[in-house]
This record gives sequence, C-alpha cells and structure tokens, in this order.
Amino acid sequence: MNTYTITTDDTLRETVQHGSRNYPFAYYLEDVWQFDFHCMDWHWHHELEFVSIAEGSALCLVGTDKIELPRGCGLFINSGILHRFEAKDTALMPNIVFSPALLAPEGSLIYEKYIQPLISSSASWQMLSPEVEWQNQILKLLEQIYKLQEQKDTNELHTMRLLFQIWEILSAHFPLSSESSGISRLSHKQARLQIMMQFIHDYYKEGITLEEIAASASVSKSSALQIFQSGIHISPVSYLIQYRLMQAAGLLHTTEKPISSIAEETGFTSAGYFCRKFKERYQMTPNEYRRKRAYVTEAVR
Repeated sequence: MNTYTITTDDTLRETVQHGSRNYPFAYYLEDVWQFDFHCMDWHWHHELEFVSIAEGSALCLVGTDKIELPRGCGLFINSGILHRFEAKDTALMPNIVFSPALLAPEGSLIYEKYIQPLISSSASWQMLSPEVEWQNQILKLLEQIYKLQEQKDTNELHTMRLLFQIWEILSAHFPLSSESSGISRLSHKQARLQIMMQFIHDYYKEGITLEEIAASASVSKSSALQIFQSGIHISPVSYLIQYRLMQAAGLLHTTEKPISSIAEETGFTSAGYFCRKFKERYQMTPNEYRRKRAYVTEAVR
C-alpha cells in the first residue's frame, strides 16, 4: 500500500497545482487512511473544495470546528481556510478542488454578484447531509461530477454545467455576512498563526520557548496559546514537538542515521525522550516506523 503526504510551504499553503492554468479544476479519489499517520495534515489553498465520503468515515478539522463525516455525507470548504482530515480506518473520499475564477473571471458581473460574496463570507465550511433536501441535491450533483472525471472522454462542459448548478444551490443557502470585521479578524488571527508556525519551522532544531514563539508574531504568550488553540486545537509547544516528530519521521524514512543522531538533529534533548514522544504520537517506536516505511517502499518498487 502506498503512503502519501500533503506538501505545503512555510505558511501551510498546499504546493500542488490543482488542474492547469487554463482549466484550474482537479478531481481526486483519496483514502485518508493511506496518508502518512492516517491524516491529511493542516493545509490551505485559495481553491474551493467539495468532498464526499464514499466509504468509512473521517474527521475534518476546520479552524476551531471538528466535523464528523460519516459515509454518504460531504463538506464544502471555503477558499483560504486551514483544514485537516483524519481517519481511524479506511475513509474513501472523492473530492474536487477548483479555482473560484473557473466559474467566472474576477471583476466580471457573475463573479462580483454570485461568487465573491460567498468566498468572502465569514463562514468557513458547510456540511452536506443527505437528510437535508438542498444538501442532498448537491451531493447527487457531486456524484455526477465524480463519474464524469472517471470517464476517458472530455467532459469539461458537462462538468461546468454541474458546477454552476451546485453553486446556485449553495449560494441560495450559504450563510453570508456583511460584517467584514469578522472576516478581517479571522484573517488576522490566521496570519499570526502562520507567522508563529513559520518561526517554529525555521528554528525547531533549537531550544526555542513559548515566549520566543509569541514574540515572532508580536503577541503575548497568552495570545499565542489562544491563537494556536482556536486555529489548530493544540498549544504552540505541542505543535513544536509534533513538527519535530514529523521531521524526524522524514529522516527515519530517507536516511540510515542512528536514532540518537536524528533526535539531536530535530531538537530533542535526549534519544529516550524522543522515542517516548514518537511512540506516544504514532503508536510505534522510531525503529518500527523505519521498518514499516522501508517495507512500503520496497513493495512499491
């Protein structure tokens, strides 16, 4: 079984291009369980995203919210919103990601009247349940789009027609807000969060403190704790440890360095502490993870 990861830059923006420049639309059929550590880690993108759960169930974290997604349900994630998917078993998730400009060019009447108000809304996401009539309509239209993408014939025109139908339904029911201050507060907090995350990414090898993390974004320690907790549900120090563990996991997979060297290189004070934290986080020892990834790599060849 292949293992996948989400690739992001220092602001957690996903780096993969979704679709092409002249057709910014992409369809994916993904199993969250097959991603490294069974999660599609924190990321954001300017594109809009619709997901459905075809098999199993998944947990989606969006900003301060935790959304349980059982089989048959779906989710709309707005532009520029940090999110993460987790699974406890197989979670087959067909999804589409596309630029808002695919529906109409920026500055056009259609964009300004029907697209901009929704993507500028303070609402980050919308659950799609088959038990709600208008949401079920969107789910059925999404199923048609997924089937189209799996055909060999060109289907752009048909796909666009279905996307416009979805957008018309969503626009009629999505909670819009004219309170721009709410939007700016959300963006301001996310910007501070990303600044502190980037500081951690840059200096995780060193013995950085909560005070230094907070100072990187010119906020107090209490504000840093609140921003991290509301944004990604953990403290800055916990995120620092998680990031160190992620970097260590990469070294375990790509190098033959001793565990003690990897622990030191990724900012841990001792190999014993590193091993305890690694097993606590991933339910396996560093050596077990190294053997597992070596087996997966060998099986793929």
